[in-house]
Amino acid sequence: MTVTTAILDTVAELRRTVAELHSELTRNELVSWTAGNVSARVPGQELMVIKPSGVSYDDLSADTMVVTDLHGEIVHGDLAPSSDTAAHAYVYRHMPEVGGVVHTHSTYATAWAARGEPIPCVLTMIADEFGGEIPVGPFALIGDDSIGRGIVETLRASRSPAVLMRNHGPFTVGADARAAVKAAVLVEDVARTVHIAHQLGVPAPLGQDDVDRLYARYQNVYGQH
Repeated sequence: MTVTTAILDTVAELRRTVAELHSELTRNELVSWTAGNVSARVPGQELMVIKPSGVSYDDLSADTMVVTDLHGEIVHGDLAPSSDTAAHAYVYRHMPEVGGVVHTHSTYATAWAARGEPIPCVLTMIADEFGGEIPVGPFALIGDDSIGRGIVETLRASRSPAVLMRNHGPFTVGADARAAVKAAVLVEDVARTVHIAHQLGVPAPLGQDDVDRLYARYQNVYGQH
């Protein structure tokens, strides 16, 4: 691969962006200690930028971000990449529309993952962002691309940008890293709300026609264009 100035500039900008986005995980209380990670695909390249393994969030910076290829091999960086690198890389290889991946152990979403139970579509926010229930993926051990395979298999059958990996926690994807972080924030928010609703009774799911209308409006009309 010929490394042009434009590629170097893009990688440098993504390293800054990914480093900054990790502060959203701590600000929204989605992670503890050094757990969790954000990554971003380098557009047009077989590369990604990801958090280093086991480094305190207070010590993260653009310079500590690690650049790997889409098989998890280090291309640039002085630190070992996240232990979830193989999972992120697998997602990028098999879901070309994905530009960002996030993993957290946020409390309520992880509790649903521990139960192996999808979060039902009982809120308009769930319909808006996730297009239906938030699915559960299979249990898989860390260390190879097994988690990545489970993420891809589950999300290919769903409109959701979030999957609750069984006995592990949520992974989210997006067109870019910021969109994946947004999904991580929202999946925790709705996981908490639906948990509380279940303490009060059995919440009624939204009808499929309403879910489809809400999803289409939010994805295509809501916000600034």
